[in-house]
Amino acid sequence: MVRWKKIAAILAPVLLLSACGSTQSASSANDSSAGPNAVISVNGTEPQVSLVPMNTGEVGGDRIHLRNEANERQILLIYQKPVNEVAESITPNSDATQFTVKIKDGWKFTDGTPVTSESFTKAWSYAANVTNAQLNSSYFSIVKGYDELQKEGTPSDAQLSGLVVKDDHTFQINLNAPDSALPSQLGSVSFLPVPEAFYKDPKAYGEKPIGNGAYKLVSWKHGQGAKVIRNDDYKGNFPAKNGGIDFRFYTTLDSAYADVQAGNLDLLDQIPATSYSSYQKNKNVKVFTAAGSQTQGISIPERLKHFSGEEGILRRQAISLSIDRDLIIKKLFYGTRVKAVDYSAPSITGYTDNLKNKTILEYNPQKGKELWKKADAISPWDGTLSIAYNADSSDKQWIEAVLHQLQDNLGVDVQPQSYPTKKELRTAAVDKTLPTPYQSGWAPDYPNIENYLTLRFSSDGGYNEYDYHNDNVDKILAEGSAAPTTDDANAKYQEAEEILLNDLPQIPLWYQNITAVGSKDIKKAAFTYNNYPMYADLEK
Repeated sequence: MVRWKKIAAILAPVLLLSACGSTQSASSANDSSAGPNAVISVNGTEPQVSLVPMNTGEVGGDRIHLRNEANERQILLIYQKPVNEVAESITPNSDATQFTVKIKDGWKFTDGTPVTSESFTKAWSYAANVTNAQLNSSYFSIVKGYDELQKEGTPSDAQLSGLVVKDDHTFQINLNAPDSALPSQLGSVSFLPVPEAFYKDPKAYGEKPIGNGAYKLVSWKHGQGAKVIRNDDYKGNFPAKNGGIDFRFYTTLDSAYADVQAGNLDLLDQIPATSYSSYQKNKNVKVFTAAGSQTQGISIPERLKHFSGEEGILRRQAISLSIDRDLIIKKLFYGTRVKAVDYSAPSITGYTDNLKNKTILEYNPQKGKELWKKADAISPWDGTLSIAYNADSSDKQWIEAVLHQLQDNLGVDVQPQSYPTKKELRTAAVDKTLPTPYQSGWAPDYPNIENYLTLRFSSDGGYNEYDYHNDNVDKILAEGSAAPTTDDANAKYQEAEEILLNDLPQIPLWYQNITAVGSKDIKKAAFTYNNYPMYADLEK
């Protein structure tokens, strides 16, 4: 939520990266050239789905979309003054139910076609349309006409009635209810424009997307990497200071870390758990640290046996109380994490450490055992308690540590459940086929507490993987969205958090700091509010 006299929001360009099949070992020769034309090699993971912005909702794809870099730069300046990029202006009416958007003339996609009002409105309508089955459809539920596009048999090209094109450079957004946070939302990947070429063959576009930002895709070799090069025709505020980005998909962070030390990878934005204790003393790398906003926790869907209704709430609370977060952060993460006290993060507008129910995140194994017994009185526990994770991450150690604590404190049999890749874990999570609790995180699309809550915990949220439904939470989140000021909105979102900390559809664990390393060739590295590198600013 924002006071309108203080914000100028972004309609950001698509800064799509791409991949020229890089390998995952030290044998992958790095581009050793330096200067403004140097190609910077960075770590990445295979995207879960094709590179269609309306269908991208996980880290692998978001990296390659660069999460629209102009928005990232805006976020770094959020406490000063956000800036417009493609937008000339975004003007609300008196109650924030209608926004008039004027876009700048002269913007073009990398295929040479102009960026017009319809580049946005058609893309958003395509995303909202149930027939097109886009993962980010729920982002557009705030726009009038969304419900009509959810009906079975809706033509795939049906348009949102709430989007009205006035001319090539002006359109209106009419909302179902007041939402003064909309300008912040418009900077996220889901709201990026696409050219007309997309509609001719969406599948082909997803393999080689066409953007209008500082980079353009040149290749994507599945399972290996993606490569983008600088778009010299880009006329925006944030031109690339390098020749391109070489995304290399690693199956383990340890191998990526080895490549950085050997000078075969320029930047790694995550440290493997095996190196937490030593990376800051490693003379073969440059170290970058800062507070971050990514969160990590344990998701426990209602559909799982023993985790529905009152029994499920008691068991989640018991699990949360039985985890010694401070000990794991100290012994395994060496201070690279901060214990969670809410569902957002300290760097986010709306964060607070004064929630009454935050005590459920404190270590209290005796109370945890009592609550577990209360749950047993409803339905005796049977079987093994498992937590799933993806093997191409550094999560194995902390998952095993958590399970060991649960075994000791709750007296249950435990078993970690490994999935080979993040893509496979996330696909099962989205499809709701995971048979166990699982590790999950959140990297915000924009720096507002609302982004941590509505999509994940409202009944119709696009990333509500928990089968979670609470009428009070839905009501309070809606009131927050319609609140007239930032303070009023934050009060509502924090009220919703109090309920969430009782129900615990996801158990918050910790906030993830920026802990990155670069090769000695890296001259400059900066990071966004959500822990990603600012790729356009990387220099060597």
